[in-house]
Amino acid sequence: MEFDDYVRQRGAALVRLGRLLTGDRHQGEDLAQDVLARAFVRWELIAADPPDPYLRRMLVNAAISRWRLASSREVAVAEPYDTPGPCDLGAEAAERDATWRLIRALPPKQRAAVVLRYYEDLDDTAIAELLNCSRETVRSQVKRALDSLRARLAEEGSDAGSAGLTLNGGKS
Repeated sequence: MEFDDYVRQRGAALVRLGRLLTGDRHQGEDLAQDVLARAFVRWELIAADPPDPYLRRMLVNAAISRWRLASSREVAVAEPYDTPGPCDLGAEAAERDATWRLIRALPPKQRAAVVLRYYEDLDDTAIAELLNCSRETVRSQVKRALDSLRARLAEEGSDAGSAGLTLNGGKS
């Protein structure tokens, strides 16, 4: 398969994964673009096997590298308004925001494991290959992430439904 054809067919899925890994639409697009630019140079080697697993791994590794770099920098953010503005986000958007706020607070490997499990719907074996670890490590990363999310929900005095999370384990 040619690089252009692959990007037309699977580019949106890679951008979606990048967005989920970074928690930000623009950073996800940038991440996917950087990975595709690096893949273009070696496309003949990458396309020899199915390219999806290889490019997913590149995205995960690039996202983890960005998290490491970002954790050593101070990030300026705008202060939220004290009162709701004229355009109310609505309950669904607020739940989605609360969910992503909790997921963004997870350590990089736990966050990657949760995103790959629940948003990309990959099994333990596929996630282990992408994260370069054992299936058991994937399970422990997901369990720790879910335990952390449950604890944060309890601290905020919410139940899992009010943050848009289903924290019932999932695949094994």
